Amino acid sequence: MDSISKVFAILIAILLLYVFPISSAFDQQDDVSELVALRATTTFVDAVRDKGYISPTMYNDFLQAIHATGNTFDVRMEHGQKRYVPVYADPTRPETFQGKYAVHYDMFYNAQILPVLFPNSAAGKDDPARRYKLHVGDTFYVVVKNTNRTNGTILHDFLNNASSPNEKIFIPYGGVVRNEDD
Repeated sequence: MDSISKVFAILIAILLLYVFPISSAFDQQDDVSELVALRATTTFVDAVRDKGYISPTMYNDFLQAIHATGNTFDVRMEHGQKRYVPVYADPTRPETFQGKYAVHYDMFYNAQILPVLFPNSAAGKDDPARRYKLHVGDTFYVVVKNTNRTNGTILHDFLNNASSPNEKIFIPYGGVVRNEDD
């Protein structure tokens, strides 16, 4: 019985001396990575909302900032373009206009945005044709989430004998475009 308590005491000592500090350090590393990604995301989205466009340089700087954490990320952009559509009683007859307009949003995603930023042409990175333009009143959102398993997630899964999702960092951020620069 005495040998079992010694083994148990040694296991507790190892846990307290090594595993807990390592786990705490990994959790802190994940928190710092999340803060870096949050700051980069808010800076990028606010710049887009203030300027009214996305340039290749802005997008690359954003990606470089979030990848500096050592994690890999899935970045999803969403642009909602406001459109006013006249309301007709009978759409085939213009004289049936009801005197009001319906607001519709046309949605654009990475598949439509990235080809404008990175076309298959020799245009320079500062070429205005490579800017994805937005308008005042449009919406712009970015969702950033990590795709790799962080060290903290791996250690927690090992200790708990479980499997948690890869997604430790999840940042949705966006809003209405406030300005249009040339």
